[in-house]
Amino acid sequence: MISKQIAQYVAALSYDQLPEEVVKFTKLCILDYFSSLIKGRDAKPVQIMSEVVQQLGGNPQATTITGLTTNVANAAFVNGGASHVIELDDIHKASIVHAATVIMPAAIAVAEWKQLSGKELITAIVAGYEIAFRVGETVSPSHYYYFHNTATCGTFGATVAVAKLLNLTENQIIEALGSAGTQAAGLWEFIEDGAMSKQLHPGKAAMHGVLSCFLAEKEFTGAKHIFEGRRGFFEAMADDYDQTKMTIGLGEQYKIIENSFKVHASCRHTHSVMDLLVNYYKKAKELNIDSIDKIEIGTYEVALNITNDPNPDTIYAAKFSLQFCAALALLTGSGGYNSFNDNTLQDPSIRELMKKIEVYVHKEINEAYPIEWGATVKIYWSNGQIDEMASQYPVGDPENPVNEEILLLKFHELASTYSKNKREKIVEILFNLEEYKSNDLMNAIKS
Repeated sequence: MISKQIAQYVAALSYDQLPEEVVKFTKLCILDYFSSLIKGRDAKPVQIMSEVVQQLGGNPQATTITGLTTNVANAAFVNGGASHVIELDDIHKASIVHAATVIMPAAIAVAEWKQLSGKELITAIVAGYEIAFRVGETVSPSHYYYFHNTATCGTFGATVAVAKLLNLTENQIIEALGSAGTQAAGLWEFIEDGAMSKQLHPGKAAMHGVLSCFLAEKEFTGAKHIFEGRRGFFEAMADDYDQTKMTIGLGEQYKIIENSFKVHASCRHTHSVMDLLVNYYKKAKELNIDSIDKIEIGTYEVALNITNDPNPDTIYAAKFSLQFCAALALLTGSGGYNSFNDNTLQDPSIRELMKKIEVYVHKEINEAYPIEWGATVKIYWSNGQIDEMASQYPVGDPENPVNEEILLLKFHELASTYSKNKREKIVEILFNLEEYKSNDLMNAIKS
């Protein structure tokens, strides 16, 4: 029984067995989460979610980034949406899961409420990432065509993290996973019209993680074979799956260190192309787009399923348009949060260049996915010159990593509405989290 093996792993995991490398990396994941959380606070979908939570009411247990003190489930809901909305949250290649935006809202809310130690929070997050990534790896890529892995697979990660913090028994963890699996949902149809559902996904996944554990704590039962059962998660939600990925090496490795960080504020599937064209921009002495005849972009099929949009009509849609992101990167040399705005959306130079971009599925790159999220770009100039470039791994992948300094710069940029002293206090707590209680962190956010 897969749920039993997971429950045994979660119950046995302790902070003392975590390697120093894993603890340090987990702190960087938490830092990166707060970067997106703070910047996402004022986004319209997040404000709506916050207003609904205020309408629903709740015991004052945990804090939302929007300033509410509400129950744990509601706090996880709002903070899940807020940490995903700017498209700069972390991502894991093989599972296609944005783990932080689901696991951390749930875990931090529970840890704040229970006044648990930083060590306990770190341990729970490591466990949550481990299971979320394993579920995603098991069902991808077929699951990903219809389902948003962050919402579906992430639900299990949030459940595991909360279960660890609540010190659930092995049997209770099994029941909680059953309840989590039957609630795991999130369809890609939102991409067709840029609906706000994408923010609902991590919010509900985080909330369902809390709810599943609270129910299990009261002896509410769930399906024991929620993963491998004949009407379970795998059979229902993937055309092809490899369930050995759920447990092979479980407890012997730490998959959180496979996590990737984003430097561009767009869909991760656009990043290899953006990296190439940002670098090209930096090296070029001048760019005359009138002299460009054509740009060919070859990438993997999944990238085109999600980002082949030659005419995005909103800023949010532009973040999911490979053509827009490529033109933006080539003409401005940037792709950060401030690069996506009304001016760039309507920029005639960008729009004109987009007309010259052709995208296609590159056979070798497609075969290497999802181990590699690569791309190739060819720029054809009117004088006959052809510039070719290729990438296997976007910036921020473990194979092409960003360092602590880059993530700190990202945090200070995205959290710039906070005073320097406040930002430095948050960083101090995060980098020494094992010496603090979890509510110290949220108190620093609120102060």
